[in-house]
Amino acid sequence: MRAQTIELIQGYYAAFNAGDMDTFLGLLTDDVAHDINQGARETGREAFARFMAHMNRCYREQLTDMVVMASEDGSRAAAEFVVNGEYLATDEGLPEAAGQRYVLPAGAFFEVRDGKVARVTNYYNLNDWIAQVGG
Repeated sequence: MRAQTIELIQGYYAAFNAGDMDTFLGLLTDDVAHDINQGARETGREAFARFMAHMNRCYREQLTDMVVMASEDGSRAAAEFVVNGEYLATDEGLPEAAGQRYVLPAGAFFEVRDGKVARVTNYYNLNDWIAQVGG
C-alpha cells in the first residue's frame, strides 16, 4: 500500500506541474478536504477546482526537489518540495503582482482513501513569499 500511495502523490504533483487539471482533480475523492495554507478548510472536488482556477490565474508554479513519504498502510502521506513560481495577477489582500519570481520551500500532508486523495493540507511560509515578491 505504501508504494501505491507514493505513486498516487507523485502522479498528483506530476499532473500539477503539467497543468493537467482534469487528471489532477481526478485523483481527489468527491468529498476531498483541502486545508489551505493559513486559511480555512474547503470540502469537495468542486471547491478544490475553483481554488485551483483562482491559483492558476494568479500564479504559475513548478514544483521541484520532491520527496514523498507514506505510512506503511498507505493511508497517509507527506511531500516536501520547492515551489518555483511567478506571480501573474494580484491576489486579494496580497502585494501587487508584476511578474515577480519566487522560490519557496513547502510541504503537504495527505490522507488517502480508496486510491484517491481524501485530504490535502498545504504549508509554506507566507511571510517569506511576501518578502520575495516585494510586499
